[in-house]
Amino acid sequence: MKVKAVQTGDLSFEIDQFGHKYTVDVPVEGGGTDKGPTPKALLLGGLLGCSGMDVASILKKMRVEYDELSMTADAEQTEEHPKVYKDIFVEYFFKGKDDLDITKIKRAVELSMTKYCGVSAMLSKNSPIHYKIFLNERLIHEERHA
Repeated sequence: MKVKAVQTGDLSFEIDQFGHKYTVDVPVEGGGTDKGPTPKALLLGGLLGCSGMDVASILKKMRVEYDELSMTADAEQTEEHPKVYKDIFVEYFFKGKDDLDITKIKRAVELSMTKYCGVSAMLSKNSPIHYKIFLNERLIHEERHA
C-alpha cells in the first residue's frame, strides 16, 4: 500500500490514497490553518471505520438485523513528546428492536477488536483499547483493559 503526501501550506498536506484526496493539518493554536483533521485523529477514524465494517459484516452473517450502528472514539494522550495515545475509548451504539441478540452483538464487536480489525491490532500494541456497547441507549457490555 502506497500513499502520497504533498505539502500545501505551512503544516498542511494533501494526502492521495488511490485517487481519494484529503487534507491533513493542525489547528490554528498549534501553528496550522485547520484545513483538515489531524493525523492522530485520522487514526481514530480509521479504527472506527475498520471495526465498523467488521461488525456490520459479522452481524450480517449472523443474521442480526439492527436499524442503526454509530460509533465514537476518544483518546487520552501523553503530555511528553512524542505525544501518543495512552488509552483509547470506543463506544458502539446500536438501535433496533429491544429483543436483538445481545450475545451476537457482543461477539461481533469482540471478534472485530481481537481478530479482524488490523487498525485495532496495530493501535493496541501501544494503547489499550477499551470499549462499551449500547443498545437503544442502554449499556449492554463494557470491556476495560488494565
